[in-house]
Amino acid sequence: MTSAAEAFTTLPDLAARLIGGSVIWANDELFAQRQNLIKPGDAEFTPHTFGHTGQMYDGWETRRRRDEGHDTAIIRLGAPGIIHGAVVDTSWFKGNYPSAISLEAAYLPGYPSVDEVLAADWTEIVPQTTASGDTKNTYSVSDRSTYTHVRLGIHPDGGVARLRIHGVARPDPD
Repeated sequence: MTSAAEAFTTLPDLAARLIGGSVIWANDELFAQRQNLIKPGDAEFTPHTFGHTGQMYDGWETRRRRDEGHDTAIIRLGAPGIIHGAVVDTSWFKGNYPSAISLEAAYLPGYPSVDEVLAADWTEIVPQTTASGDTKNTYSVSDRSTYTHVRLGIHPDGGVARLRIHGVARPDPD
């Protein structure tokens, strides 16, 4: 049974690749590619699969930070919309998962360049909040503005299997 706090998970995933969502930028993807964040389906784990950087995971994974700050990825939503909540799935990441996440959103009509997106004015929709490993972490969003992009922050670093941004599409007629 879905709790009231997780009821948003019944809404469409605005970041889904099927409707045109894409991960347009990440500051690091040493261990696993950013596009894995929005792959359809649940993350899978295949033991004893090693690449040049170690065990291969089905998700986005960054290197350990040795400085201040945190890692981020920017997702262009497949359709502009009102975000009701997010699922930050850390399945299979039992040791190297972020201890906290944050989400920011921006509205940028048309097809802005990555530089324009990086320079955008971002609105915090989920403040830095604790995350657990090997879990589908859910976060409600109360802001009812329309957004086109989401910036996921993982604090300080780690691995995220999937990101789902649930909401109501508000397509731009232009």
